[in-house]
Amino acid sequence: MKTKQTGLGTMVILLFLSSLFLFSCGKKEIKSEEVAVKQPPPVEDEAEKAKQRARLREQQELAEKEMRERALKEQEAQRLREEEARKREEEARRQKDAAAKAQIESEDILFDYDQYLLSKEAKELLSQKAQWFKAYPSAKAVIEGHCDERGSAEYNLALGQKRADAAMQYLVSLGIEVGRISTISYGKEKPLDPGHTEAAWRKNRRAHFVIK
Repeated sequence: MKTKQTGLGTMVILLFLSSLFLFSCGKKEIKSEEVAVKQPPPVEDEAEKAKQRARLREQQELAEKEMRERALKEQEAQRLREEEARKREEEARRQKDAAAKAQIESEDILFDYDQYLLSKEAKELLSQKAQWFKAYPSAKAVIEGHCDERGSAEYNLALGQKRADAAMQYLVSLGIEVGRISTISYGKEKPLDPGHTEAAWRKNRRAHFVIK
């Protein structure tokens, strides 16, 4: 009976030890599998990833280059637009200045027969001319004194000078620098209207502005 019990105990012990051995081997296999999972990827994968990164960099660089080129083109287009706008403004200003100059030169100061005193209308017109001179501070002018054909050449030269001087002095009184204006008399030598009527004579009794 003791022999059977001893044998049974021995078998239990052997079974227990076998279980421990199997359990230990299973853990080692699991650890071995875990270690295998953590192994670095093959060299081929790293090379492919490097190629992908290189392609990505090239795409990014190409995109950045295209963006820079578009920005430069837009800047150039903006510069051209601004240049064109500046030219249009300059041309518009030039035309405006030319029209104002032409108006100043076309509007003569008229005088009564054998007179050099300024009428109310003449003073109003000279006031307008003074505003133009103030708007264009670098402009200068010659005021020409003219007469109709009646009277001697010497008398009309003197009368024409008085008419030109009267216009100049009024502009100076309105604040225009005297150095910007000069005067000259042509007497009856250069009539605006060559006719021999009162209407023609009225046109020729004048102070005419020539803008420099």
